[in-house]
Amino acid sequence: MPGIHVTDVILRDAHQSLIATRMRIGDMLPICEQLDRIGYWSLEVWGGATFDACLRYLKEDPWLRLQQLRTALPNTRLQMLLRGQNLLGYRHYSDDVVRAFVSRAADNGIDVFRIFDALNDTRNLQTAIDAVKQAGRHAQGTICYTTSPVHNTEVFVGMARELEAMGCDSIAIKDMAGLLTPMVTAELVSAIKAASGLPLHLHCHATAGTAEMCLLKAIENGCEHIDTAISSFSGSTSHAATESLVAALHDTRFDTGLDLEALQVIGLYFRTVRKKYHQFESESHDPDTRVQVYQVPGGMISNLYTQLREQGALDHIDEVFHEIPRVREELGFPPLVTPTSQIIGTQAVLNVLTGKRYETITNEVKLYLQGRYGRAPAPLDPVVRQQAIGAEQMIDVRPADLLPDEMDTLQAAVGELASCEEDVLTCAMFPEIGREFLKHRQQGTLRPEPLLAPADTDTGTRSRPTEFNVTLHGEPYHIKITGTGHRTQDNRPFYMTVNGVPEEVLVETLDELPADTAAKQETGQIKGSQRPRATQPGHVTTSMPGTIVEVLVKVDDEVTAGTPVLITEAMKMETEIQAPTTGRVTAIHVSKGDSVNPDETLIEINI
Repeated sequence: MPGIHVTDVILRDAHQSLIATRMRIGDMLPICEQLDRIGYWSLEVWGGATFDACLRYLKEDPWLRLQQLRTALPNTRLQMLLRGQNLLGYRHYSDDVVRAFVSRAADNGIDVFRIFDALNDTRNLQTAIDAVKQAGRHAQGTICYTTSPVHNTEVFVGMARELEAMGCDSIAIKDMAGLLTPMVTAELVSAIKAASGLPLHLHCHATAGTAEMCLLKAIENGCEHIDTAISSFSGSTSHAATESLVAALHDTRFDTGLDLEALQVIGLYFRTVRKKYHQFESESHDPDTRVQVYQVPGGMISNLYTQLREQGALDHIDEVFHEIPRVREELGFPPLVTPTSQIIGTQAVLNVLTGKRYETITNEVKLYLQGRYGRAPAPLDPVVRQQAIGAEQMIDVRPADLLPDEMDTLQAAVGELASCEEDVLTCAMFPEIGREFLKHRQQGTLRPEPLLAPADTDTGTRSRPTEFNVTLHGEPYHIKITGTGHRTQDNRPFYMTVNGVPEEVLVETLDELPADTAAKQETGQIKGSQRPRATQPGHVTTSMPGTIVEVLVKVDDEVTAGTPVLITEAMKMETEIQAPTTGRVTAIHVSKGDSVNPDETLIEINI
């Protein structure tokens, strides 16, 4: 029997941390037979951001991905990361949705559920734990490790005792940002092992370059399970290399029993795979000890780089890193893990890009400040709270206690788009992109062919397309032009998506655009091109490219300054756009689902 058990995160957290969760199922399945023969305790294959990325970017059904992996890995436990009452979305769900999701995940192939809450509020874990036990699967209660004036070993030991009392089969320490240091790890693991008889797992990111030391100290002090990543997707914001730990523990009482040469074959395979995703590589440093100051977790770092690059604001990355700890303190020192990492990170980005802190506040921050995500670890900043939610009452109960059952309502909302309960749950997690995915799946347009403009009947020529496929160095790319900047700009932003990822190109003059772009602007075929530039006090605009989720006003409505008039989505967070002044709505240039660009006039208000 091996002394130490290994969970490899190559099929989930490793590529989430290094290439923004973009690995496709087609690059996983060919190596599954070799992975299945290794003898891992488990493989982490699902959860976290994979569900979102499958729908939003890869156009894969995440449930089908799980089914395919279950078939391809018959001898290995499959593990997922579950956000407690948040499941895989960004809000709390009712208990019946949690139970339904766990049941379907178990039936589709998940054996081990690593269950955590972003605030370490154990009230948000109980329903999921009970549902996992009801399904006859392994419930792993999770402690999100972080540092702050209110977090210490005593607090984490107390949580471990709670998790054991709640019926968990094991406990995981989730060091999502790589904040642990070797001596602290030894103290924490030793204290938890003394307080609980459950098997202990350590999940430790390599961001700061201390992961291997922390894992060894954990093992020496009684930790029986470790998370690693195959070498070609290890290090940096990912995890310690599987092969390195196997070699280090060989011929000791901690020997993993894994075949190093077989692992090396897998590592070489994924080295080739990784090259295909070079455009998603983050530009973070390796190692990056800034994490000890800013506490930004691995997956969040790669996503921040990607998101800021999408906004054309990558030069602001250091400002964002400095802003994140300020926002975290003002919001009561929550651990930075999804969804709080996204909530804090997006608000920090908004604070930096708008140039005025909390001028724009996401809806998720407002819900957090109301207690809708759970109990904050420390008191909230009263000024920020007042600015965000005014005199609204905070709740002090478990947030899900206020939620009625939702499954019947969700089923009715999805309607005929859903062919099974899994489809309903997909839309529950991500209503807009879920419905869009199901609609395109139903229509058979998930992987659309190039949409070329029709040939000119007089000349027989074909005008240049605004959506097309190209192949570069053997790698296919799907290009779609989504908008352009204003005619008055010397350096004109030209917005497009590449494989679903927004990009921005600057062109010097209109002449440099494709020949028929001007005509398409006039006819509105390129959305947003006819919107006037925001120049007046009553022009409502947005600070970053996004999508219109809801239009809250009509023409002739009277509004006062600060009245919400639009809801947009950017960086996976929703934001209310408020009226900049008091007056009457005279024009609305957007509708639900439209893509919008910075400085466009979305609504006109006559003062």
